[in-house]
Amino acid sequence: MNSHGRSRRLVTQYIAAFGAVGMTIAPIGAARAADWPKRPIKLIVPYSAGGPTDAIARMLAERMGAALGEPVVVENRAGAGGTIGVSATSTAPADGYTIALVAPGPLAGMPNLTKTSYTADDIDYLTLVARIPSVLVVNAGAGIDSVEALVKTAKADPRKLSYSSAGSGTTPHIGMEILKDQAGIELLHVPYKGAAPAVTALIAGEVQATMVDLLPVLPHVASGRLKVLATAGSTRAPQLPEVRTMAEAGLPGVAMETTYGIVGPKGLPAAVRDRIRETVVTAVAAPELQEKMLKQGAMPATSTPEEYRSLMRAESDKWRDIIAKAKISLD
Repeated sequence: MNSHGRSRRLVTQYIAAFGAVGMTIAPIGAARAADWPKRPIKLIVPYSAGGPTDAIARMLAERMGAALGEPVVVENRAGAGGTIGVSATSTAPADGYTIALVAPGPLAGMPNLTKTSYTADDIDYLTLVARIPSVLVVNAGAGIDSVEALVKTAKADPRKLSYSSAGSGTTPHIGMEILKDQAGIELLHVPYKGAAPAVTALIAGEVQATMVDLLPVLPHVASGRLKVLATAGSTRAPQLPEVRTMAEAGLPGVAMETTYGIVGPKGLPAAVRDRIRETVVTAVAAPELQEKMLKQGAMPATSTPEEYRSLMRAESDKWRDIIAKAKISLD
């Protein structure tokens, strides 16, 4: 079967497996903003270019721009665990010309680690866009071919192994700290400014492992430079069906999945907010975009604003508990 056929099969398999819960296209309001947009729209990505958030944003921006008749320009505002980009979004004029594509870290994680310039009340939650399971991945030359081997190596020589993350307090950091706690091992944390440089460091051998979204590692797995030991999602990833879940590897407490969504500053005009959301939901429902997402490791998902807001509240509670248990701090 050629690559196009495999991609179509992935879409079909994904919809069959997750359609009832992950692909619900929530009701769309009929409101329209007749005089919006009149100029380009900024889509902030609070991480560096080349990472999973950036890749999804660029796929989405292209379709949104075509639908709205004005360019949607991706702007990377990396740093401080994503809080710089979210802060810029929350303080932007609530006119619909600044929105952001975000992961849970700066919304649910960082506010539990440090004082941020924004709160959950400063954000308008529009819709989810995708979810990506985190994967535990190592340099293929590290001589570690399983979760069990990694744990054995770490226990034999505590703190010999190091791992990269997208920054302190980000999903990769939290995920690896959960692994440390659940497996009873020590690993040295080396933070970077985003998932892309964290993966680059792993490829270069600066660190031995990381737990990151599936999307940025797939090409390097295919090239043989990286090896995925397990997925931290609730099910095996359709892109790597042979790879076990962490639960199957004997560590059911290691569960980490990244949800991506569109947010804006609080107080967006209802008609503008509804049009942005409608445009995003329609874009995510397009088979072509679903195919692109699945090929890169993302699983399409949309939601109502309230569902998204409730999910982030639940994530905040979960992260708060993890941070306390693992004694994570930014110091």
